[in-house]
Amino acid sequence: MDLVKQFIEAAKGLGQTVVLPEGADSRVVAAARRLVDEQIAEPIILGTLAEIEQAAGQAGVSTAGVRAVDPTASDAFAKYTSAYAADRGLKESVAKRMVARPVFFGGMMVKCGDADTMVAGVSTATANVIQAGALTVGYAPGITTASSFFLMILPEFRGQKDCPLVFADCAVNIAPTPEQLADIALASAASAAKLLGEEARVAMLSFSTQGSAAHGCVEQVTRALQIIRERAPDVQIDGEFQADTALMPQVAAKKIKRPSAVAGKANVLVFPDLNSGNIGYKLTQYLAGARAIGPFLQGFAKPISDLSRGASVDDIVATVAVCLAQTREAATT
Repeated sequence: MDLVKQFIEAAKGLGQTVVLPEGADSRVVAAARRLVDEQIAEPIILGTLAEIEQAAGQAGVSTAGVRAVDPTASDAFAKYTSAYAADRGLKESVAKRMVARPVFFGGMMVKCGDADTMVAGVSTATANVIQAGALTVGYAPGITTASSFFLMILPEFRGQKDCPLVFADCAVNIAPTPEQLADIALASAASAAKLLGEEARVAMLSFSTQGSAAHGCVEQVTRALQIIRERAPDVQIDGEFQADTALMPQVAAKKIKRPSAVAGKANVLVFPDLNSGNIGYKLTQYLAGARAIGPFLQGFAKPISDLSRGASVDDIVATVAVCLAQTREAATT
């Protein structure tokens, strides 16, 4: 059973809640139907009743047993508005306009503990999902950068079938600063620890291994490593490594002459920029036959995630399952 199927099975019957702000989209309503029917989660769809019923008709599904909430008509609207105004130091009139937006209303549901997670993006720009997450749920302690990761499931790697790796950041930050790279690495370590069932071993990637090349791009990575070691010295993060050094024990043994818990054993790859991250995950997907699941947002105080505009019903359900897995792990740590 692959990792996502494990997450789906583990969620069944637990009654966890996910808010889906895009109730006018037929894929969202169809995914909500499946979440209910398979007892994966209790979805809360945001939108007007007319919008949701129209989307259900397009999807050919019933909304029976699916909770629908019209944000501005909700009894919780005033509570969320007051909480948002207090958090952001805004006038109530300004807060009301923000919380009326479904993705902000959904974020406040998660912030206030009325939903376990939020999944959006089929009709909302990634930047808007990130903005809503940052302004409602907020960032995890010590993190100031939203980023993303992919779960890459390789058919076979290092003697393991369906081997999961985390790739970051492959979707959000184009040219991260050393401080942002440090945030990405630490958020990725936290994501991997929640999802992979083993300790995160994070490799900071470069075209250089331990000073084998000198360039400003390499210095960005080495500076990020210095920041990480100052902020979180106990996290297993090492570099700068070329990809083969990070992944292959036999290569690491030749290139690294000091003890490393990461070299040759990495399960998290942090790319130095979006060019390399996006190229890297797509090459792995299409040349190695890996399954690329995501991107998932990370760095927030509670798990929320983005969806691609072309997400299928299966994609939405999988994303919900992964987000819910993170909430369960957070509750036990």
